[in-house]
Amino acid sequence: MKTTVVVGGSFAGMTAAIEIKRKGKKDHHVILIDKSPLFLFIPSLIWVPFKRREMKDISFKKENILKKKGVDFVHAEALNVDTFNQVVSTTKGEFYYDNLVIATGPKVKYDVAPGVAEHAHYIGTPNGAMKLRAALDEFKKNPGPIVIGATQNAGCMGAAYEFLFNIEKWLREQNIRKKVDLYWITPEDYLGHFGIDGMPMGETMLKGFMKMFHIHYKTGVAVKEVTANSIILTNGEVIDSALTMLMPPFVGVDFVKNSPTLPSTEVGYIPVTESYRHKELKNVWAAGIAVHVDLPFECKNIPFSAPKTGYPSDETGKIVAENIVRTAKGREDLIKKPWGKIPGLCVMDAGKKEVLILSNHLFKPRTFAIMIPNIFYDFTKVFLEKYFLWKSKRGLAWLP
Repeated sequence: MKTTVVVGGSFAGMTAAIEIKRKGKKDHHVILIDKSPLFLFIPSLIWVPFKRREMKDISFKKENILKKKGVDFVHAEALNVDTFNQVVSTTKGEFYYDNLVIATGPKVKYDVAPGVAEHAHYIGTPNGAMKLRAALDEFKKNPGPIVIGATQNAGCMGAAYEFLFNIEKWLREQNIRKKVDLYWITPEDYLGHFGIDGMPMGETMLKGFMKMFHIHYKTGVAVKEVTANSIILTNGEVIDSALTMLMPPFVGVDFVKNSPTLPSTEVGYIPVTESYRHKELKNVWAAGIAVHVDLPFECKNIPFSAPKTGYPSDETGKIVAENIVRTAKGREDLIKKPWGKIPGLCVMDAGKKEVLILSNHLFKPRTFAIMIPNIFYDFTKVFLEKYFLWKSKRGLAWLP
């Protein structure tokens, strides 16, 4: 029996663990280690500040589901790995492995600029979403300018765009929109770059949205400092702000950085082949945000990165699972799918509206790419949320 230790239990980790056990059956012992007992559908965090969702609506305990699927769950923090002796150290002991899957997600780099941690909100965590909810309740009493956007080196621009359009909708619902100057700032070279070098008509569509919703926007800018009531850009411009939400950059987690025998990039991501196997260590694999991705484009003015959340995380979890099962059988015909050739499948919420983003490849060159606006309701976004939670609560990781 081969033992696989999966570190991280979100999209990529849950998928990989369940699929290795499903495909490997009795020949594989799978252990999933995660410091959180809950699975959280992170894309729906954008709705929590507006009370459209509660945390209980988008999360569930994962231990019983994993147990039913034959996966051992260890509720602990992974501290480091000794790849020479093939052992993962955690706050609840040591775990030996034949294969290691690193699906740890990101660490948020709040210190990207002074004041970001102290004065800017972040929508990407439960705590951050709830703090934003409280801040919006206070904001209604004394409205002022709002700045939404992403900092230099950020890669998850999509969630910030979603929050921007949701807050614009909320301002209208609260009858205070006319009292608020709404700003969008981004390191992207142009609106709708998204870290994937854009989509056909994407820039034109987003410019239309900005004009229609009376949103001021600045592209190719970086944050120098955030204060209690302003944002200072690196070009010297100062924007007054009574409420600020920024997407900082992601870097590798401490587990990777605290493991000297695990070769990684400077920021703590895992260098992998097209099969998501470590370039140097044959029994170490990575999936999801932990994967190092080479950018297929050059940033013109300000550095930014590519998105690694959502569908690509789920997809790489499945690829890793299949390849681990194949290698255990002595097979060398591994599945190879470079990050950029994973299909682009995304629904961007736009405040009870949505834009469907579809392409055959995440990065160029593509033979098919389209953005489809739905101005009536975000039913596709809601459907995907319900579907993913339904399949995840039942451990049906093999479903698309």
